[in-house]
Amino acid sequence: MGNGAQLSVTDMRRSTRHPVDYPVIAEHRVSGDLKLHICNISAHGFMGDESPAVARGDRLIIRLPVVGRIEAYCIWTTEDRAGFQFERIIRVDDFMSMIRELQPNPALRRRG
Repeated sequence: MGNGAQLSVTDMRRSTRHPVDYPVIAEHRVSGDLKLHICNISAHGFMGDESPAVARGDRLIIRLPVVGRIEAYCIWTTEDRAGFQFERIIRVDDFMSMIRELQPNPALRRRG
């Protein structure tokens, strides 16, 4: 991908992350469809493990329950993990509905 995304990243690392076990097919403009496993998610982004070869700045489109299609930009990578920032923040009510679908086991859900 050309110049990559021009991201204005503030410190959103303090956002509450929810553990999930959610495989998705991500759409990548150059590589096509990529299998991706989301292991945690927040209203601002997600982390994928077992990540395919993605580079910082790459843009993916994924489909999430309740939210539907949403674009995300790769913020960081390691050997097998990658962090992504959503192109928009997910509304709180939509996010909580999505978490209920992604975490059917109430023991996994965070309180508050």
